[in-house]
Amino acid sequence: MNPALTLATARRILTQLGHDRRTVAMLIVVPTLLMVLLRFVFNNATVFSHAAPALLGVFPFLIMFLITSITTLRERTTGTLERLMTMPIGRLDLLFGYALAFGAIAVVQVGVAAGISLAWLGLNITGSIAMLLLIAVLDALLGMALGLFVSAFARTEFQAVQFMPVFVLPQILLCGLFMPRGQMGWVLNWLSDVMPLSYAVEGLTRVTTSATVDATVLRNLLIVAACALLALILGAATLRRRTP
Repeated sequence: MNPALTLATARRILTQLGHDRRTVAMLIVVPTLLMVLLRFVFNNATVFSHAAPALLGVFPFLIMFLITSITTLRERTTGTLERLMTMPIGRLDLLFGYALAFGAIAVVQVGVAAGISLAWLGLNITGSIAMLLLIAVLDALLGMALGLFVSAFARTEFQAVQFMPVFVLPQILLCGLFMPRGQMGWVLNWLSDVMPLSYAVEGLTRVTTSATVDATVLRNLLIVAACALLALILGAATLRRRTP
């Protein structure tokens, strides 16, 4: 992997996104608006503080998956990837360039949503704010990595969206957001254990309720980061120049 080519790819993606204000608005503003809506739905600061940290990771995960899968597919269908891959640039250079670009956006995305939630919406957490932000950013990066991976298997943007019920919605349902994972049946519990979003939500919940960064929180961080890296590597392995 060539760092210069990776940085050049990241710069190109950020430049393109800078000209697409609607996409930037969706990436940055929508998670914050959803947190505001959630606060007024509960209309109770205590209940909001209990539910919001997990959703602070789920919302960016969902949006980053959607945007990155469509963006990558669009670059392939328009022939951009085919032209780039005729140059001396590797697949990892491309994928990690995307990761750097969308990772920078994820930091802003989570920072804005968390900042408004903490300063204005009344979100209270017991643990470290920095750790909360780190887990939420990793969650957004996981959604980005999965979006890059599944884009290799879609031929149209509509098909890319259709992957959401397969890769995203089961994770949201089984991550412990609606029901504690320990109270699920053994099959659902096993499925939850192999889904990375479960560990992100567990880490966010523990940071919210405890000021101690214990081994469980660190394990959850490593699992989410490792899954994001694995998705990027698999995305590089399955990356095609164009859609047949």
